[in-house]
Amino acid sequence: MSVDPGKLVREEILAMKAYPVAPATGMVKLDAMENPYRLPEGLREDVARMVAGLEVNRYPDPAAPALKATLRRVFAIPQSAGLLIGNGSDEIIALAAQTLARPGAVMLAPEPSFVMYRMNAVFHRMHYVGVPLEADFALHLGRMLDAIAEHRPALVFLAYPNNPTGNLFPAEAVEAVIRATPGLVVVDEAYHAFAGRTFMDRLGEFDNLMVMRTVSKLGLAGIRLGYAAAAPAWTGEIDKVRPPYNVSVLTQAVAERVLEHVDALEAQAAAIREARTGLYDRLADLPRVTAFPSEANFILVRVPDADRVHAHMKSRRVLVRNFNGAHALLAGCLRLTVGTPGENELMMAALGEAL
Repeated sequence: MSVDPGKLVREEILAMKAYPVAPATGMVKLDAMENPYRLPEGLREDVARMVAGLEVNRYPDPAAPALKATLRRVFAIPQSAGLLIGNGSDEIIALAAQTLARPGAVMLAPEPSFVMYRMNAVFHRMHYVGVPLEADFALHLGRMLDAIAEHRPALVFLAYPNNPTGNLFPAEAVEAVIRATPGLVVVDEAYHAFAGRTFMDRLGEFDNLMVMRTVSKLGLAGIRLGYAAAAPAWTGEIDKVRPPYNVSVLTQAVAERVLEHVDALEAQAAAIREARTGLYDRLADLPRVTAFPSEANFILVRVPDADRVHAHMKSRRVLVRNFNGAHALLAGCLRLTVGTPGENELMMAALGEAL
């Protein structure tokens, strides 16, 4: 007997598309906001020796006390705050949604923003409210506050800086959103290494604030580690739905060892910030190209016929992210990750040819 999944899968899942991840073998990979630099050779050798001695036949410690202590020390997480770790910040987004998904509960976020907010609202059957940004991607605070007053969200996500637009909303506006929201506000600081702004040191001011980050953009995307800090009353409840062994032995050990050398990662982030400035100036000078200022490790541009430009760049083995069609405000937009100097030159050459 054959069984048709289409008759059993939830209708809203059938209507969705999976998160797109393009094949990247042999490509100049500038589509996923990764740090383009490998760890220094000596540190790689040190990590390899350490990994060789791990007891991978044993489950990881679900409490991860050593890793959490390292995260607190390296990233100045207040001792009074609760701390969650996840399999990337993607898992923490899912855990927060799962915890707060009472019947009729609302998730709210500006749009366009990180697509996983909306997707997790669907996954966990929350009602999703997207509040449009301005045409230049500025946060319209009045619209946000009106939407909060109308919908009384249980969960608000604010990417700080925003993805895929790259801009950093004013701190005063973020504060106003936190104060107006009757539920939890997650300030997603995935790109904090490039923005130089944070709400981590303001956790004590707001009992409904969670600051979420990832080590992916620092150069550790492959180990999948996210973390979030908030009042213990929040982290204690969310921790109840966390799978007990969600962060592996390998991830915990590698993160602890590499973060002891966070200065090497910070030096790479500084190089990326410097390259971002030069790349933005060059993109802004191109005819028929609109480059949007960025505080992240990528730059959003609007080009004529984005689909054709994207296809041509891909044919030259340069992979960037095409957002044309993803949202009305992103019409004609491509997102370009800041790469190494050599990668940036290849990207600019392919873009120039396509234009």
